[in-house]
Amino acid sequence: MEGEKRHIAILGSTGSIGTQALDVISQHQELFEIELLTANNNSRLLIEQARKFNPNAVVICNKALYKEVSEALYDTDTKVFAGIESVCDLVGGDNVQIVLAAMVGFSGLAPTISAMKKGKIIALANKETLVAAGSIISALSVEYQSPLIPVDSEHSAIFQCLQGESAEIEKLILTASGGPFRTTDISDFDKITKSQALNHPNWSMGAKVTIDSATMMNKGLEIMEAAWLFNRSVDDIEVVIHPQSIVHSMVQFTDGSLKAQLGYPDMRVPIQYALSYPQRINLNTKRLSFPELKELTFFAPDMEKFPCLRIAYDAFNKGGNAPCAMNGANEIAVAAFLKEKIKFTDIPKVISGTLEKCTFVAAPQIEDIYNTDKEAKAIALELA
Repeated sequence: MEGEKRHIAILGSTGSIGTQALDVISQHQELFEIELLTANNNSRLLIEQARKFNPNAVVICNKALYKEVSEALYDTDTKVFAGIESVCDLVGGDNVQIVLAAMVGFSGLAPTISAMKKGKIIALANKETLVAAGSIISALSVEYQSPLIPVDSEHSAIFQCLQGESAEIEKLILTASGGPFRTTDISDFDKITKSQALNHPNWSMGAKVTIDSATMMNKGLEIMEAAWLFNRSVDDIEVVIHPQSIVHSMVQFTDGSLKAQLGYPDMRVPIQYALSYPQRINLNTKRLSFPELKELTFFAPDMEKFPCLRIAYDAFNKGGNAPCAMNGANEIAVAAFLKEKIKFTDIPKVISGTLEKCTFVAAPQIEDIYNTDKEAKAIALELA
């Protein structure tokens, strides 16, 4: 990577993806410059990050915390703003080149759209953006020449496998660890606790994504994301359970050949690839040792144990605003489970119940997407 530094905005800098992105950037400060950091409620960590990386601006989305952040950074050159509206305004700034969209859930949609309308490169870690508004986001990417570079490990793997390829794709294969309950008997699912569900065997992630992994809704969201990113039917996307999480995903071509991207589980790899693309740069990550691995195993997913995966396939095939409604209901159901208001097995029930009641819109515009999210969440709150 030669020439000037790449100027980065990190939306959700205090979350799992954001903190790992800052670790990547700290290793390559000669290549990257932080323009903007945003957080929802974690004011303490945002202040700490601002003091270390000296961004041009920070936004604390919770306006009640503005005074705390502003006073803590009064002696720095960093400008302090509050509210999601400020995020939407600042991502379009002339100095911002790459926007790492790592806000959790539906909240990441509006800032991502604002950045795309200014032609920014989007390093997309917020899969809900494409799930809720895939057709709209895809059209904006073309209209405003705003590239989408995937950050999810599975989609980054596919993206990497496709570099230099002009051959026709036959199938995309998304790998899934199976989460903490891959070998748990279905009769025991009613007894699953919050702490058990948050104990992912391979990856370190935020609470919402970890629960999504445990229900396999995360893989359902990734199926939808892959369909939009790579312009494929979900019928061309296969999910396989791969407990070791070494093969991050695969592409099968029409001659039967498979290409895969492998590595020990480390989200810094796809984050760095998105920020440095098309170059690869050094990263102090653990190197793969095949003698240490001994075996790599693969299984078909059990959709009876993990109905969220089937719900996701059905919602995408129904189309329209159904994926948006599904996503909104899932956010509410996961939050209710984390607050121990509902059981683990109630999560798919809340989602299915919401999809049955939510108004269907076959060809949603952006205002329909926002309305659907509100309606679905209201319905899910009643069911949860």
